[in-house]
Amino acid sequence: MLEQLNEALEHIEDRLDQPIDVAGLARIAATSEYHLRRMFSALAGMPLSEYVRRRRLTVAGAEVLDGQDSLLDIAVRYGYGSGEAFARAFRAVHGIGPGEARRTNATLVSQPRLAFRLTVEGSGSMRYRVADRPAFTVVGLRARVPLVHSGPNRAIIDFVRGIAPRDLERLEELSDQEPRGVVAVCDGLDPSRAEGTELDYWQGVITSRVAPEGMATLAVPAGTWAVFSASGPVPGAIQELWRDVFTQWFPSNPYRGRPGPEILRTRLSPDGSEGEAELWLPVERGRGGHGTRPA
Repeated sequence: MLEQLNEALEHIEDRLDQPIDVAGLARIAATSEYHLRRMFSALAGMPLSEYVRRRRLTVAGAEVLDGQDSLLDIAVRYGYGSGEAFARAFRAVHGIGPGEARRTNATLVSQPRLAFRLTVEGSGSMRYRVADRPAFTVVGLRARVPLVHSGPNRAIIDFVRGIAPRDLERLEELSDQEPRGVVAVCDGLDPSRAEGTELDYWQGVITSRVAPEGMATLAVPAGTWAVFSASGPVPGAIQELWRDVFTQWFPSNPYRGRPGPEILRTRLSPDGSEGEAELWLPVERGRGGHGTRPA
């Protein structure tokens, strides 16, 4: 799969001055558009759209300094409808406007071309299983929160702290399906998975029972789930589990992500510093078997 991802990167590089068709990139990478965006974000540390934008403005920056074409011509070539829009985007990446950069021959920021390589690290085996589940329902309390890739998510912490103990007890009593107990559910994530984009965060349970008054429900269709287990310091061990799933497990197994909620069951130590986690991710078998490589 890494070879196909690199082919997709070459396709981007050849078309920086043209619209990028993400569905076409997914076909080159032999995966779905949804999974391509998630894989790219996990491997590259930035959304696919951000990488394309930075590469375009890197190449555009070189042309600005070269001085042969007008700034408007460069703006139009790289997909900006006006000089003002180009100037705003240019300044966001380079910290200086294109006109001033040309006049002063300024030092600009360069986004290097990416290439994905396989690194063998001996970091140990991942514990996982695959489960086919009929349709089920999440019942619980919901909040709209920003996505945070590293460190505590204050919005989630404040939301959970604000839940009355009695409400958590009511939820526990409703739990009658795996994963048991109160779980965290992330739904409605932005396809880019960019830091700061918003998602629906639930504290809820998987249940066949009717939701009590004041609680919301999320209907989840039948499908296949990959279930991963990890333990260690909180929140680091849990965030590292998410990272390892996308940078190690998916490239090495014949599955890809599919749209759907992501479910995390956590059990903390008495002092809250350590935890055991079980992560449920919606998956489907990739085309052609191992690593989603086509036949």
